Amino acid sequence: MGDLSEVPPDFLTALGALRRAKCRPELRLEEIPAPTRLAPFAVSLAADVTASGPQPVNGTFHGPVGPVLPESRELATGRFILLHDPDGSDVWNGTFRIVTYIRAELEPDMGNDQMLGSVAWTWLVDALQEHGARYSSAGGTATRILSESYGTLSERSDAIDIELRASWTPDGADVQAHLEAWSDMVCTFAGLPPLPDGVSPLPRRRLN
Repeated sequence: MGDLSEVPPDFLTALGALRRAKCRPELRLEEIPAPTRLAPFAVSLAADVTASGPQPVNGTFHGPVGPVLPESRELATGRFILLHDPDGSDVWNGTFRIVTYIRAELEPDMGNDQMLGSVAWTWLVDALQEHGARYSSAGGTATRILSESYGTLSERSDAIDIELRASWTPDGADVQAHLEAWSDMVCTFAGLPPLPDGVSPLPRRRLN
């Protein structure tokens, strides 16, 4: 990021909050290049959950935390981007904005569930509430994607993915609870317990 003396104190506070976040141990979390056109300051994290369970260091944000084993199969993946504009934004209704993306492959028979999108959005809202992450101006889209193979790939089974793209404005620079809530969401998409009472996980993708 260059000279830290040029970085606003609020953004430094937010970076510290991200590093304090205690995320699920099943999550492989690392920093990736952040977008440069969305805001003057930004940080971006990538997360993956795999079937073989690579072991990060205490589930905390320290950059790359270990290799994924060759036999690992991805259950869910996501991106967490924190944007900051010291001048604020009328669209954000604040000086920070969190932009997220989560994708997971489902069992084919789940693709016709008309409630799938609304359930995914509810999981996000519930996760933020569960962690006490205060926010405003939330919005997002949930998409079901059917992948069919033809020709030389016709022997591949059809695949159905669920994608959730969402953004919201955190109530201040202390975004630790927001990252923790989002990491729980990625694991929920991967079908991993524990979950809040009354919430059922998505069926895991087939591994054969």
